Amino acid sequence: MAIIYDMAIGLKKGHKVTPNARKPRPSRRKGALTKHAKFVRDLVREVCGFAPYEKRTMELLKISKDKRALKFCKKKLGTHLRGKRKREEMSQTIQKMRKAAKAAEK
Repeated sequence: MAIIYDMAIGLKKGHKVTPNARKPRPSRRKGALTKHAKFVRDLVREVCGFAPYEKRTMELLKISKDKRALKFCKKKLGTHLRGKRKREEMSQTIQKMRKAAKAAEK
């Protein structure tokens, strides 16, 4: 085994130090969903209902026009990823509505 000397050249050159543990920047948690934000969004959804384009998206999803629903969402929201997220959100909403209707039926 070779002896390691403090060298003035190479990858591990210079004075040996331990790195400081940095606190994560506030920008790292930007966009994270908090309990309060979720509560407010749910309340607004309950009071206001769905936007007209969301209603149309749900109608398209009900008749199994997933691709058309994606194209419609994409046109309304501006980007492919936002469209995919909205389509997924609307399909989840439809599933919840069906589940609630089934529970109310019993």
